[in-house]
Amino acid sequence: MRTRIVVATAFAVTVAAGVGVGMWASADDSGPAGSALRPSDGRSAASSPASRAKAPTPTPTRSYPLSRAPRTIPAVRSHTAARGPGWRPAGGHRVVVDDAELVDEGRLIAGELGLAYAGGKTDVRAGDVRLALNDDEGADPESYTMTVRGGRVTISGPADAGVFYGTRTLKQEVHGGGTAPEGVVRDEPAKPVRGLMLDIARKHFTAAWIEDRVRELGDLKFNQLGLHFSDDQGFRIESDSHPEIVSRDRLTKAEVRRIVDLAASRHITVVPEIDSPGHLGAVIAAHPDLQLRNVQGVPTRGAIDISKDESAAIVDDLLEEYAELFPGSQWHLGGDEYQALVVSDPEASYPQLAAAAREAYGSDAGVADLTTGWLNDRADTIRAQGRTMRAWNDGFFRDASVKAAGDLRVAYWTGKEIGARLPVEYLSTGRKLINYNDEFLYYVLGEPLTFVYPTGQRIYEQWTPLVVRGTQPVPAKYDPQILGGSFAVWCDLANSQTQNQVAAGIRMPLRATVQKLWDRGRPDLSWAQFKALADRLG
Repeated sequence: MRTRIVVATAFAVTVAAGVGVGMWASADDSGPAGSALRPSDGRSAASSPASRAKAPTPTPTRSYPLSRAPRTIPAVRSHTAARGPGWRPAGGHRVVVDDAELVDEGRLIAGELGLAYAGGKTDVRAGDVRLALNDDEGADPESYTMTVRGGRVTISGPADAGVFYGTRTLKQEVHGGGTAPEGVVRDEPAKPVRGLMLDIARKHFTAAWIEDRVRELGDLKFNQLGLHFSDDQGFRIESDSHPEIVSRDRLTKAEVRRIVDLAASRHITVVPEIDSPGHLGAVIAAHPDLQLRNVQGVPTRGAIDISKDESAAIVDDLLEEYAELFPGSQWHLGGDEYQALVVSDPEASYPQLAAAAREAYGSDAGVADLTTGWLNDRADTIRAQGRTMRAWNDGFFRDASVKAAGDLRVAYWTGKEIGARLPVEYLSTGRKLINYNDEFLYYVLGEPLTFVYPTGQRIYEQWTPLVVRGTQPVPAKYDPQILGGSFAVWCDLANSQTQNQVAAGIRMPLRATVQKLWDRGRPDLSWAQFKALADRLG
């Protein structure tokens, strides 16, 4: 009885409002006009008692308004609206895959949504979520299409990464009992590098906390996690080749392998960094004979003496050891803030470095040449492991006759270094660049010097990948050379925040950063709407 009352009321309201496409419509709308209503003797059906007795009662059927685009972070790039109920998870629904390469993605989304994972199936059932690889040759491997139609969902892409991102969109859409809207999503990132870098050298973060960040990054469609694990304050991963340098609070190799495996399951590459020839204080503490000293014999903070063969040997030992632990395609060589180069006359202050430079590169060579040569030699070590490398922009020197290896990507973080160069100076030579702009993307614990904690709102409203240094964008013609960006957490004053405070502090900046890396255009949502969406999604 309740159902009939609701139907009648809905029908009456629709008719009274004069709505053409309303909540309910007659079941015989699709038949030939008047074919069931005109008896053979020419009388109207309404005037025939027999006809009235035999006429079927119209069964109301649902007619839906056009669907709205999904609300996700980052926002989807394209949605084709359609009419229909959409999809939401329910008991008895299953996840099926068309290719064995998608087993991990299928099991993950099934577990997250409380669905049955059915594996490779060709039959079609109501409520199915089907994951498939397509043959879209040449398409971005991180792209995907998600179709919600007929009570089912199909997510397809040219590679498993794209299909995974489609499952992230679905997960967000149905968060908290929501519905994935009817229609077709076509989505892909604007930038191939979308990262978070963690300084785990100055501050020890637990493996569990890092794993939580990996899950968070995966759901937000980030694809890189940088681990800066060696610095003056600590060396934070267990070592077999040089256990004497490792800090008491550190990650075991078993913990790192679990982090790397978890990241891989979320299509996140872990990018390790052993910074050299500066920021090696933890190594030097165990090998004081390798510390750089000036002409008066005063030790130079964090700097290793690159005129000594033993210095290269220990760093190469570490690079080769950790290449096995981090099998991903990317490596960060550091190269920044070598203190021998911040004095007014490096050659006079460090005669041993000047002599080594002349011996290696000729009579006109200086300390900057020797430092660039050091970076190139470490690049040779990592290149042999098949990695793509990056180095901080202040590791590239304008006046050096020795040039940094051509395949090094520029991790551009600052314009404050001695001999600072504008980003265009790198880009105009054809180098590829990753944006770490310290004006927007640096979360430095304790806010030392001129640093302030970045806000999601400022990133969301003012930053784009073209804004590499300060607040001014580089010319748009260089956009293809800017591979993306990375938000960075630096722990200069390590005890200023707990790791849980760090997680809370970077929550909205991360979401704003990935929105601008996924779609470089102006967001459709205001900051207030974006923040409300983030709060709803959790």
